[in-house]
Amino acid sequence: MRSTTALLTCRWDSSPDRPHHRRRSLRVATDSPSRLLCAAQPARCRDCGNRIDWYTRTNQHPISLHPHELPAIAVPAPSRWHVSSGIAHPAHDGTPWCRVPHTTLCPTHPATPPLTPQLAELRRHLALRTRRLLDTGAFTPHPTEPAPAPPTTPCRPSRPVVQLLYCRYLAQHALDEIRCVAQTRLRHRCTHPVLTPDAPTGTWTLMSATPRHGQLTLPASEMAVYDMGQLPYTEQLRWRAQRCPLHAAASQVADLALAEWEVFDPLIHHSHMHPRLPTAIRHHGCTK
Repeated sequence: MRSTTALLTCRWDSSPDRPHHRRRSLRVATDSPSRLLCAAQPARCRDCGNRIDWYTRTNQHPISLHPHELPAIAVPAPSRWHVSSGIAHPAHDGTPWCRVPHTTLCPTHPATPPLTPQLAELRRHLALRTRRLLDTGAFTPHPTEPAPAPPTTPCRPSRPVVQLLYCRYLAQHALDEIRCVAQTRLRHRCTHPVLTPDAPTGTWTLMSATPRHGQLTLPASEMAVYDMGQLPYTEQLRWRAQRCPLHAAASQVADLALAEWEVFDPLIHHSHMHPRLPTAIRHHGCTK
């Protein structure tokens, strides 16, 4: 008797000799609401060290969600999120599962009442994991104050406040360290900076630091802002998308990371408000 199953041929290393299929590169659809090549950007929380997933919201602002789905019955209605086509929506989609913002579970943030027993237990589990990461040296909390710059270097803010498209944003890095988020032909993230010498640049200026909403007054009346309001509209869009001039014209190129802009709030980011322009050279070190 002979088996009717066809025998697979093997290579010299005993691996199966299967027909080679040509790999297809991922592409972003023209009607996609997100330019990200992946549905989410995995990262770790800068405050607690636990895993998070960055998603884009409908208003193009990023949000960090817990990487795992939770039963919707265990999550209060205001904390329920769902993801559709790579975009995070602040509502429940009717399924038995939902996503939760990481700020609700982060052990370094104040607990937002009311927390269900399931969320309280998950928050306690994340706190124990943070303690374990700290004890083993695998995680170091992000410092609240920027490190001092080396002596005899130009005085520049490590996280400048930038004004473009009639909005103020807090950058994650210095202006010359902001990196393009587009994908190259080798499927890697572009290494070119957004600030290039052959492109028009903004100007440092002192602007009012008083918040437009609310009745609180701030101790500093003026702060240094990198103003791009005089640049062409296309140039401001390029900075907002965080792309170099080469990839700004390529509309079909996908992004491998989220733009790292954070909407500036003078009441929250008051430590990044500097009352002088970063033009002088100070010999004793300066971060403001």
